[in-house]
Amino acid sequence: MEVMMTGSAKASSSAARLLFALALILSLSAAACRGTSQSQMRRYHLKGTVVQVDKSQRHLVVNHEQIPGFMAAMTMPYPVVDARSLDELSPGDQIAADVVVGPSEIHLENIVVVKKSDGKTSQPGAQWQPSEQGALVPDFTLVNQDGKRLRLAQYRGKSVLLTFIYTRCPLPDYCPLMSHNFAEIEKALMISPELYAKSHLLSISFDSQYDTPQVLRNYAREFVADRGPRTFEHWEFATIPAAENSAVTKFFDVFTSEEQGQITHSMSTAILSPDGRIYKSYNGNDWKPADVLKDLTSCAAGERSKGVSQSFRR
Repeated sequence: MEVMMTGSAKASSSAARLLFALALILSLSAAACRGTSQSQMRRYHLKGTVVQVDKSQRHLVVNHEQIPGFMAAMTMPYPVVDARSLDELSPGDQIAADVVVGPSEIHLENIVVVKKSDGKTSQPGAQWQPSEQGALVPDFTLVNQDGKRLRLAQYRGKSVLLTFIYTRCPLPDYCPLMSHNFAEIEKALMISPELYAKSHLLSISFDSQYDTPQVLRNYAREFVADRGPRTFEHWEFATIPAAENSAVTKFFDVFTSEEQGQITHSMSTAILSPDGRIYKSYNGNDWKPADVLKDLTSCAAGERSKGVSQSFRR
C-alpha cells in the first residue's frame, strides 16, 4: 500500500534521516579517537592573572606569562576539568596551574591561587556579549579561497552558517575543532539535497595578512572533499580584508589580539537567516554539530529561533 506524505511530514522525515546520518558520522569519528592515551598528553606550567571566571561553562580566561616550550605570553580562555576549582577564583587573582595538552584537547589542572585580588583592579574583556538575535547583518566584504570578492548580501535567500578561524591556530579545541565540526555538518547536509540547496557554510579568517587565498585553499583540503570545480560551491573559506577586519569582528563579537605570530581570540559561530539577520549565535567551542544542524534546519524552514547559545563569553 502506498502512503502519501504531507509536506511537513516529508520535511520531518528528511530532518530525521539527516540527524541520524550525522549521529552515525560523529560516532565513527569518536571511535577513531578513543585510542588517545595519557602518554600523548603534555604538561606545561602556567603563571598568570585571572581575567574572567565562567562557572557555567567551566572556562577560565587567564592573562598569563610565557609558557616555556609552548606559548608566548597572552590572554587565553582555558577549559577547566574540575568545576569546583573555580569556586574560589575571582578576576584579578594571581594563579599557577598545569596546562594539559593532548591531540584534541587542552585544559587546566591543579589551579593554585598565589595571591588573591584586592578587588580594585579592573580586568579587560570581562563584559563581552553575544550578537543580538534578529540584528540585520551589514553587507560585509570578504575574499574567498579563489581570490574572489564576496559580499554577505549575495547569500540572501539561504540560511548561512558561519564561524571565525585562522589557519595557524595551534589549539586543537579551537579553530581546528570548528573546522572539523563544519566538515561533519557539510557531510550531513549533502545527504539532504533540499536543505543543502537552502544553506551555505562560511569559514572566515581574521588573519588577513597570513591567510591568503592560496593558504585558505591548502587549509581547506583537510576538511572539504575534492569535487573539482564544485569543491567550494557550498562551503567557502574567506578572509576579511584588513580595512574591514575591525568592523566585522566587532559585529560578530570576535575579540582578537596578535602577539608574536599567535592570535588570542574569542570564538563565534552564527546562523544567518535568509533575510540576512542573526538567527542564532554560539559563543564558544562546546556547541555540538547535531544541535547546530537542527537549528539550521529550523532556520531554513522559517521557524523562529529559540535564542542564543553561549559557552565561553568574553
